Amino acid sequence: MANLFGEFVCKLDAKGRFMLPAGLVRQLSPGDQERFVINRGFEKNLTLYPESEWQKITKEINSLNLYNKKNREFVRYFYRGASELRCDSANRLLVPKPLMDYADLDKEIVLFAFGNRIEIWSKSLYESTMSVEPEDFSVLAEDVMGRINNKDPES
Repeated sequence: MANLFGEFVCKLDAKGRFMLPAGLVRQLSPGDQERFVINRGFEKNLTLYPESEWQKITKEINSLNLYNKKNREFVRYFYRGASELRCDSANRLLVPKPLMDYADLDKEIVLFAFGNRIEIWSKSLYESTMSVEPEDFSVLAEDVMGRINNKDPES
């Protein structure tokens, strides 16, 4: 599994292409440096997966019981707009226009890499989203991280 991290500010050209930053490319295995899948993120952003990570996620999603209505709704929304991307000879990726519109991408974008994915945000939306600090980050950390290894933070 990939262990990506970092924030990278990039520019979109007039055609909707951006260059993958060298610092991010170095974090990818050689087989994951050219092929990706992009789809809608959970917020108003996009999510870029190395192709090998997308295959793992697809396998997990394909194991869902599609007789369950919520599962079908999730699958439809998750896959909506999903597109395969390949780097061109200049190491650029072309963001499909419908996805650019969905995430309100303009000239400047932020690539926010974590775990097995890279979120793609409009720079202005990313900055406004990240400028809202949780009221008490330590309480949030305890609530989220206290559950690792089945630990209940309240016990």
